[in-house]
Amino acid sequence: MTDRAAAGNRPRWAIALHGGAGALPGDLPLAELQRIRDALQEALRAGSAVLQAGGASLDAVQGAVRAMESSGVLNAGRGAVLSHEGLAELDAALMDGRGRRAGAVGAVRHVASPIDLARAVMDHGTHVMLVGLGAEQFARERGFDLEPDSYFITERRRRELERVQRACGTEHGAPQGTVGAVALDMHGDLAAATSTGGMSNKHCGRIGDSPIIGAGTLAENEVCAVSATGNGEWFLRFSAASDVWARVKYLGTGIERAAREVIGELEAAGGQGGLIAIDRSGTIAMAYSSPTMLRGLASSERAPEVIVEVTGASAGHGPAHV
Repeated sequence: MTDRAAAGNRPRWAIALHGGAGALPGDLPLAELQRIRDALQEALRAGSAVLQAGGASLDAVQGAVRAMESSGVLNAGRGAVLSHEGLAELDAALMDGRGRRAGAVGAVRHVASPIDLARAVMDHGTHVMLVGLGAEQFARERGFDLEPDSYFITERRRRELERVQRACGTEHGAPQGTVGAVALDMHGDLAAATSTGGMSNKHCGRIGDSPIIGAGTLAENEVCAVSATGNGEWFLRFSAASDVWARVKYLGTGIERAAREVIGELEAAGGQGGLIAIDRSGTIAMAYSSPTMLRGLASSERAPEVIVEVTGASAGHGPAHV
């Protein structure tokens, strides 16, 4: 799926987001499906509002991801999947295409919005990435309110963990979704942001591709911005975001083809997932090998659209326009 900028009609701004690759169960209650749709619509509105007002792409992707983290129905922030011990351990990263600044956090347990903490690491820290207790110490230093473990845990994720443990045994992670956003602003700046709870039933301390610059998140002006979702181990091994970026920068490959090729290579090797990407012209690519990928996009030239599908169908709703 690609949002092509027509000749002479290049969008002044554009944004895309994903709410995770995989498959929503066909028996998911309609009310839960609507909550997921609403969460994506709210995230798209939050990011688009920043860009429409002439704001920075970095602020737009951060705002979009923050909205998804607080939704309680996606695999990030509150409502994220649970580790083998029944706890939410959260990863996030964002990258500014202007100057390639980046911030990331991993295995964080008590921060409601990991993407905000990643932004603080980028803006106020001396490092690119902080994890675990060190990240939470930095959060306290920056005045973040820390939440109890119970804040992040939902009944849906408790039941999901129980099902995975019955099926997989102990400490065998089941791939889940991730949330992310990429954007181009009116100033020509690109940005990417990604946030996740990782894999259900994962080993404590496991960190996937989402907070790793070049694997799950990447942005550089004049090239592209990328945010990935899926089986993180494969995206790590293949440096997936960097692979898309390199094809665009050094081979001159179009963003849609680059995204499709990278996802195809991961799939051929046994990995599953997807990614969203945007290039300097505002062209958006959405490639995935999983049954579906929750996604949305908008631009100055295109009405916002959110797509939520369940396995083998779209629950009779089809694409939602907001």
